Amino acid sequence: MDMSVEGTVSAALAFKGAALAENQQNVLLRKVLDSQAQTITSLVDSMPKLATVGSVGTQLHVTA
Repeated sequence: MDMSVEGTVSAALAFKGAALAENQQNVLLRKVLDSQAQTITSLVDSMPKLATVGSVGTQLHVTA
């Protein structure tokens, strides 16, 4: 029974450590994704605006 308790405690500590590491990785991933979103937003905002009325530059025809 003593080995079972030690094994259970060891497994619980391992799960706690794994959860902490996963949380840290998720925080880092969120920061990276936020940074990429800001970069993409600034790139899109820096592009010239396209036509919004008329027949030229307002329609896109794509053939696959």
